[in-house]
Amino acid sequence: MKLKPAMAAPLRHALLGVVALAVLGGSAGCAQQSAQGLAGRRDGRDAGAGRDSGPAAPENSVDLGRRITEFTDRINQDGRYRIPAARDRRAVADGVRLLLDGDRAASEQVLGAAGYTVRTLTDRAAGGRQFAEIADATADGDATRGWGRVYVDLHGPARWSVQVPHPTADQRSEQLGLGLLRGAPGGVLILAGAYRTVGDGEGGAADAADVAHRSDSVFAAVADALADRRMPAVQVHGFADSSLPDHDVVVSPGKGDAGLPSARRLASGLRQEGLRVCEVWQRECGRLEGRTNVQGDHADAVGVPFLHVEHSRRVRFDDGLVAKAVQALVAVAGRWNAGRT
Repeated sequence: MKLKPAMAAPLRHALLGVVALAVLGGSAGCAQQSAQGLAGRRDGRDAGAGRDSGPAAPENSVDLGRRITEFTDRINQDGRYRIPAARDRRAVADGVRLLLDGDRAASEQVLGAAGYTVRTLTDRAAGGRQFAEIADATADGDATRGWGRVYVDLHGPARWSVQVPHPTADQRSEQLGLGLLRGAPGGVLILAGAYRTVGDGEGGAADAADVAHRSDSVFAAVADALADRRMPAVQVHGFADSSLPDHDVVVSPGKGDAGLPSARRLASGLRQEGLRVCEVWQRECGRLEGRTNVQGDHADAVGVPFLHVEHSRRVRFDDGLVAKAVQALVAVAGRWNAGRT
């Protein structure tokens, strides 16, 4: 059951404040839909090394949480999606790579060929930290193509990513991604732009917007590009409480084992926060084990850690529990930022 619009936005904005305060002030597959609920370059160099003169001057002072929530609130089952051509997928992924390499001018030029642009945002709700927003250049592109957005922490090299493939369908999963981006340095947030069951309006392909299970998306292209840069990733999802009633979170290293040490640490951290965890390497966790996600497949192919983490509706709709889940994720991402797994 989705909250009424009049209630959802204020409650989500309140949640963002709680998560941000809890994280910033702290110590350091979805196979069943729930409508209820870069570390270094491939040559080993730090992503972002050699940036000309630090982050660009702020173009917009915003509450990043409100901005992202307003974007995801517009995603619904009646929305539109268009499968991007290979050249567009490549352009957005290349634009992200160039930005992480510190060449913003080249990044903007390449992104422009796909109708994307880069904006520098100052997040006034997170102490004035700066983030790059890579998104459609126009609101019309957001609405008619549904290719999503990428957010990059501009204070230091990018070393890990958090992926949100099913915003709105997995209600409030974007709040987990946002909380993690704000809570740990060195992050890149990849955010899908369409409801997962929406088909391609031009080609007629069903569920074309389910980016976790399709490789022909901007989302997958960017995720693969970051994995090729040896950047570990966590992909956050949501499940209905009835799917696994005795657990709050399902933690999986995806298809491979490169992420298993991080998965164990995350599960331990979640337990320390009082959450009930199902570890897929220990027992069956229903149809929530994240073995078929294409981003996990690519991470396994290149030997990079990938975590698939499912959160119950109970967790996602409780601001205090979201803050606890984010705190455990932040501890793992903090190790990744320090170059440890």
